[in-house]
Amino acid sequence: MAQWTSAVGAAQLARLLTSQQDRPAGPGTRRPPAYRALADGIRLLVLEGRVPVAARLPAERELALSLSVSRTTVAAAYEALRAEGFLESRRGAGSWTAVPAGNPVPARGLEPLPPEALGSMIDLGCAALPAPEPWLTRAVQGALEELPPYAHTHGDYPAGLPALRAMIAERYTARGIPTMPEQIMVTTGAMGAIDAICHLFGGRGERIAVESPSYANILQLMREAGARLVPVAMAEGLAGWDMDRWRQVLREAAPRIAYVVADFHNPTGALADEDQRRRLVEAARSAGTVLVADETMSELWLDEDVEGAAMPRPVCGFDPAGSTVVTVGSASKAFWAGMRIGWVRAAPDVIRSLVAARAYADLGTPVLEQLAVNWLFSTGGWEQAVELRRAQARENRDALVAAVRRELPDWEFAVPKGGLTLWARAGGLSGSRLAEAGERVGVRVPSGPRFGVDGAFEGYVRLPFTVGGAVAEEAAMRLAAAARIVRSGGTVGAEGPRTFVA
Repeated sequence: MAQWTSAVGAAQLARLLTSQQDRPAGPGTRRPPAYRALADGIRLLVLEGRVPVAARLPAERELALSLSVSRTTVAAAYEALRAEGFLESRRGAGSWTAVPAGNPVPARGLEPLPPEALGSMIDLGCAALPAPEPWLTRAVQGALEELPPYAHTHGDYPAGLPALRAMIAERYTARGIPTMPEQIMVTTGAMGAIDAICHLFGGRGERIAVESPSYANILQLMREAGARLVPVAMAEGLAGWDMDRWRQVLREAAPRIAYVVADFHNPTGALADEDQRRRLVEAARSAGTVLVADETMSELWLDEDVEGAAMPRPVCGFDPAGSTVVTVGSASKAFWAGMRIGWVRAAPDVIRSLVAARAYADLGTPVLEQLAVNWLFSTGGWEQAVELRRAQARENRDALVAAVRRELPDWEFAVPKGGLTLWARAGGLSGSRLAEAGERVGVRVPSGPRFGVDGAFEGYVRLPFTVGGAVAEEAAMRLAAAARIVRSGGTVGAEGPRTFVA
């Protein structure tokens, strides 16, 4: 019986492998043999989760043809991977990826580091900040006071608590977008919202247009749902969307769904302007595409020139009835990742369909957390907590930017005016190899290809605004140590991690 549970084709594996580009070797640096480079490339893909564990690899001859190398090179690479525990084979069943005994199975998305690892590892993988106290405690206390009447019910509210739905609708109305509670569904975080939308509109095999780059966990969610992702390149720097490319993709590919982050895009931090938003809604409407606008970062402006009223109108402001635009919001980024409350704003018939589908999913969202968010919204606590969050993110951003510019002067990036992430071109180095070296010197950083399709953005890494002060400086120094390792092709040696206490 075969031990593999999925398969990766020769053409797909070749695209992933050929995207791994390093800076040309310096004087005295010796390139590894071709088979060793191939084995290392496959090992990196497995360690990053971009090729899953227990995935059947192409036959030697097929991969050799796709890579334009000899079959002997592929055979030697496979043999090296078997010796290291990253490949298993059985006659008649082929070869499939594995991890050596005792190693954790790599995550395919971006997952937070377990608390016990934080003493020696600086985690730049998860773009989330600690809770903005005392507002979390106050919100939970307020929720407990409101809980008794709900405790006498069954506790299942598939559309969300009526009070919270009404409050979210009022907040959209106050932003100039008239909204009824019937246009709102409360979900278990933004991920829960987008998962429900994908299942309603994007069946297996459907095309979904996505920004390139885009949020890694959403891309993986869509892949797991069987979607065919159609990448649409962002404009240069922080200029937002390339509307010529969007119009072309919507016209020619006719995707069922398009997923975008207009406000402080994850990972680049770009802010789409009003004209781009208007034109994208018009293009999606003409193509019959459902435009999913992720607003989870919309309140995290950090600079005065984009503060409050200076922000562009929401994407749904150009489709107030919700017939084309489905909006997703969340408390997780603006308030706290542990507050798993999200919501969807759409036409009432779309909301009814989403609610009906919950009977086969999670039935509803935790009542106590909904009451806590409703308390924040209704008392003004939300605004004060988010202002604290902005101050934290602004301070961290400025400290991280200064530290990276000092320690890694050849890295290129544009400083965003809001959000939680910095998208950095890593001086010609492979982001995948930086991520691997970073793990060895005590800094966890996600590589660029996690945010792309088919190995794009190998030369990038994403840096979140989650650390500041001395920790930001230490993180930059560890990234510089990882960069030296990648440039030299060497090992950790004296660059090994040291315990750091914030």
